[in-house]
Amino acid sequence: MRKQDVGFDYHRYHRLLVEADDDTKRQALIELLIEEKARDRLAAQRASDRAAMTAHTIATVLKAGRN
Repeated sequence: MRKQDVGFDYHRYHRLLVEADDDTKRQALIELLIEEKARDRLAAQRASDRAAMTAHTIATVLKAGRN
């Protein structure tokens, strides 16, 4: 068994899967999983962008300090 992701709410998703007893509920669960994964990826991208901008700003300040 693989290790559970920190952000993955296993019990919540398991409950939703058990409750998905018709096609409409199953489709809603699939859409929820896709939406939440997309939101996680967007948050990771934003964090990466912030880190890159911070590194660029620090490099600029250090470069200006040498002149």
